[in-house]
Amino acid sequence: MDLADFDRGAVLASFLVESEEGLDAMEQALVQMETNPSDLELLHTIFRVAHSIKGNATSLELPELAGFAHVVEDLLDVFREQQALPGPELISLLLKAVDELRAMVAGAQAGPVELTQQQNRLRKEIAREVEKRSKRVVTTNGAREETPSGPKLDALPNPNHRTLRADVDKLDHMLNLTGEIVIAQGRLRQMIEKLSGEQGRAILEMHREAERLYMDLQSEVMSIRMVPVGPLFRQFVRSVRDLAKTHGKIARLEVTGGDVEVDTTVLEQLKDPLVHLIRNAVDHGLEKPDIREARGKNACGVIRLSAAHSAGNIVVTLQDDGAGFDRQRILEKARRVGLVSSKEDLREQDIYSLVFQAGFSTAETVTDLSGRGVGLDVVRRNIDNLRGTVEVTSTEAKGSTITIRLPLTLAIIEGFSVKVGSEVFIVPLEHVTECTELPAEQRNAEASGILSLRGDPLPYVRLRRAFSLPGQIPSKENIVVVKINEFYAGIAVDELLGGMQTVIKPLGRAFRAVHGIAGSTVLGDGRVGLILDVPNLLRGVMQSSLQAQA
Repeated sequence: MDLADFDRGAVLASFLVESEEGLDAMEQALVQMETNPSDLELLHTIFRVAHSIKGNATSLELPELAGFAHVVEDLLDVFREQQALPGPELISLLLKAVDELRAMVAGAQAGPVELTQQQNRLRKEIAREVEKRSKRVVTTNGAREETPSGPKLDALPNPNHRTLRADVDKLDHMLNLTGEIVIAQGRLRQMIEKLSGEQGRAILEMHREAERLYMDLQSEVMSIRMVPVGPLFRQFVRSVRDLAKTHGKIARLEVTGGDVEVDTTVLEQLKDPLVHLIRNAVDHGLEKPDIREARGKNACGVIRLSAAHSAGNIVVTLQDDGAGFDRQRILEKARRVGLVSSKEDLREQDIYSLVFQAGFSTAETVTDLSGRGVGLDVVRRNIDNLRGTVEVTSTEAKGSTITIRLPLTLAIIEGFSVKVGSEVFIVPLEHVTECTELPAEQRNAEASGILSLRGDPLPYVRLRRAFSLPGQIPSKENIVVVKINEFYAGIAVDELLGGMQTVIKPLGRAFRAVHGIAGSTVLGDGRVGLILDVPNLLRGVMQSSLQAQA
């Protein structure tokens, strides 16, 4: 087929995307070979990727890229003919080839690329391996005397495949527009509800029908932005293997729930926290092979990364079978640096939460992975920015589990509106469990307190005092009971207004440092309501209380 009949830019864009996906699959298969050296299908998978890249690069007149992929294909085909998988040294060599192919594919957008000295050396090294293991002679341009009898693949993607690549900024703008429609709908509904008579009821019914259509549109826009977490999770398979090998350990990453979908913005901001957590698991969590065997464990450590939907959230779990967190060591370090007092009796969960404090580290030596006290505080900060929570559980000598709970989207949430004085606040509905009245006999004028809820103590914070709002405490107060991980607390407010769909608007630069506020929204009457950052609000009050007690 003549390339002149195609839009070369569109074909090249498709080639870049498909090649990147193929190289990711190739990388995962190579890493799996080390722990599953009998699965020949893995060899066929990576061969097909190399063959496809070679054919597509040839069609797009990228000779150096095609030649490099051709030599890689030669080496893979030798093993296909021998019905065997490469050993650890050749797997490392092929992983280097994947890295260089990824760099060449990315550079192909600017036109044909020349091989670097490093890429030329790597190609010659692969060619020598081919000649050593077979009777083929590989020429300097990547051609060979014998060609494999592998499957014949299409050189170009199917032009009838109905897909469209969209810029994320455009999707953000579309979502913002649907959010503005929601706000306008709410204001319009309030105006229509004030109309009386038959005509008012007819207009209200028509408006409700329009609202249903708007909700369908919003749902479609949201679904377009949803992407599976699998591609991000699988990127770490290679990282775990390389990090462990560099530090004299053996480890593999197992991924489950890769088809779980989340908003693309959430996924982008989740990557950095996961990098820190995985590096920490390899360095601090997993033991060296001899230590693991002495403890009756497999020499190869396992890190499990999973995702699942739960009550409108995505729950990401990182679990390892290593040494676990040293509870006593964490507590001693926290007391030594003044994070907690020597008399303070902390719950196990509170102790593990200390590792997320800035500058906190129990490492005795500094390595290229950790030990400088930088990392887990970044995780907490990034998770907080995503309106999420992070929780640690651990069993000494058996491993630890870190659970991250995040909203599926950062743009629109279901909220519960409350009123304090003349101000309206929105509590994210995902945190709300119930509402109750603050008993008169348990009231006080302080910023916080503890009430009895069905016989159990419930600490609460008074929103009026937390934000220094003017006015007197009313004769009747309500408590919104919220849950953060397994911790329950209350927020005392003047009035309960009810549920509403909330479009999140970012705060201006001057208000970003305000503690306990996650964003703002435009209310139905046109006023601005503030969205509460529940974890930070409660954490700040609890820390202040502990410092006062100390």
